[in-house]
Amino acid sequence: MTSALDTRTETLPEGPPRRRAGDDLRSRDHVARVVLHVVLGAGLVVMIGPFIWMALASFKTEGEIRADPPTFFPQNGTLDNYHTLFTRLDFPTYFTNSVVVAVVTTVGNLLFCSAAGYALAKLAFPGKRVLFLIVLGTIMVPSVVTMVPLFVLSSNLGLVNSLAGLILPFLAQAFGVFLMRQFILSIPDDLLEAARIDGASELRIYWQIVLPLCRPALATLGILTFLASWNNFLWPLVAATTEDKYTLPVALALYAIGQNQTRYDLLLAGSVIIVLPVLVVFLLLQRHFVRGIATTGLK
Repeated sequence: MTSALDTRTETLPEGPPRRRAGDDLRSRDHVARVVLHVVLGAGLVVMIGPFIWMALASFKTEGEIRADPPTFFPQNGTLDNYHTLFTRLDFPTYFTNSVVVAVVTTVGNLLFCSAAGYALAKLAFPGKRVLFLIVLGTIMVPSVVTMVPLFVLSSNLGLVNSLAGLILPFLAQAFGVFLMRQFILSIPDDLLEAARIDGASELRIYWQIVLPLCRPALATLGILTFLASWNNFLWPLVAATTEDKYTLPVALALYAIGQNQTRYDLLLAGSVIIVLPVLVVFLLLQRHFVRGIATTGLK
């Protein structure tokens, strides 16, 4: 006779669910992403903070700008600073001079630097390596060292106090040649050889094949050249001797920075006007600029 035994099985309590390796990895990725965004956000604030303060301070009075403690937002906003700039300065002349100098210098660098870069990257000729080393060597020479010889040469050629004197010394620069050469090296040689077999000249290959493929590098060089030419202060200050040849940075500095006192209200308002064209150019070409920086030098 079988005894009546309790056959119920005892149910053990379940423990906490085990964490899988994938969950730990996703958690670490999330934390790393949050930290990265915090660091990038802090860097963004540090980078654009001064520009935001400059734009806001351009609507302040001179007394409010010099107030202690300083204020971030204008207490009594005013447009008098901009009105003074446009009424007392020959602003259209200075702005036109800056635009002409910057645009012609940029176009010249795009053409001449890309042509020289193509020759150094894809053409074979005696002394090619030596010539490229000379180009690299000129990058290491500070521009201040060449200022006096450049002024003497411009004076002998009759280019002082002219827009040509502000443009010609910077129509082709060593950094632009180096940048374009490094990018053109990434273009396949087979593509150029196929064009030569079809009877295309080197000029046609350069114009119809190489230049269209160099758009990212050209955009990068264009932004950097336009920025440098637009903000150039020392050479226009030396080479321009009359007000009708002044560029915006020179005119603004001579007008806002006096012998006894600096007019920060006018200086900040003028700085905002000078920054705006560069900001517009960068926004229009930013995609090509980022791509050009990322791909230049890859082969």
